[in-house]
Amino acid sequence: MQKITLFSLLLLAVSLGFALSRFSTHEFSINGFRNPSIGAEYRYKHLSVHAGYYTTAFESGVFTNFVKTGATLWFLPVGKKENPSSFYSSLSYARGLTREYKDKNAMIGEVGFRWMVWRGLNLRIGVAALASSGQSLKINPTPGISYSFFSKRKK
Repeated sequence: MQKITLFSLLLLAVSLGFALSRFSTHEFSINGFRNPSIGAEYRYKHLSVHAGYYTTAFESGVFTNFVKTGATLWFLPVGKKENPSSFYSSLSYARGLTREYKDKNAMIGEVGFRWMVWRGLNLRIGVAALASSGQSLKINPTPGISYSFFSKRKK
């Protein structure tokens, strides 16, 4: 019973977030560090797609690199800025380039928050789970920095 209630509350919160949305219609982002990848992202309303180079450290000082592409769902905008901060959840495909993931496929699920700092400058913090055949599940923090360009809203 508690699982159904918790799921219902989560679904209601996400639905309410869509209904009260203040997102611009279009956004193009240049992602400079790690989240979602070092590359580009395009958002249309609540959904974005991204592609680029992803690097992570499963152990201190040892980096593993991937090519990464995926989709992100944006919800629950916060703040009074024209382009609000918000929560996100994403699912991505990654292809390993180095180490034990070289030439291996992986899936990455992530949840987090994007803080719109100033104009298009934004910072992200999230947590990602990386799954790949023959490897243990890896959980990592996912910081990021990006600059976004927004379409003008019609009044």
